[in-house]
Amino acid sequence: MTKSTSVIRTVAVWIAQIGVAGMFLLAGGSKIAGAAMHVQLFDAIGIGQWFRYLTGSIEVTAAVLLLIPQLAIVGALLAIPTMVGAIATHLFIVGGSALLPSVLLAASLGIVWARRRQLTTFIPGITAGGSGLEFRTHA
Repeated sequence: MTKSTSVIRTVAVWIAQIGVAGMFLLAGGSKIAGAAMHVQLFDAIGIGQWFRYLTGSIEVTAAVLLLIPQLAIVGALLAIPTMVGAIATHLFIVGGSALLPSVLLAASLGIVWARRRQLTTFIPGITAGGSGLEFRTHA
């Protein structure tokens, strides 16, 4: 990879991270603040308002982590199951469009892919080899 390609890639990843973090901060913050739209949505889900607070807290946490270079992959990994749940909720429980959570899921997956070498910091047994990630087995 040339230096200019590397710079472009880094800038693109950061733009994605900032955009996804901004969306999660807005969505999570409004859930925690009790915006009427979210209160009604979580009433329709039927689990209880505690789940709105939990989801909002996860989204805000993911947003903050996405803005810390060493922890950005953790933020993206936290966002992935949250968006899978949001998509499933829209498709099977409350209806409406699942487009925004689908876009955020795709962006989060892209961030994880771009930062996959950071997994070596968090998961024992994974090393960054020449062609990608390698798993060590213990005999």
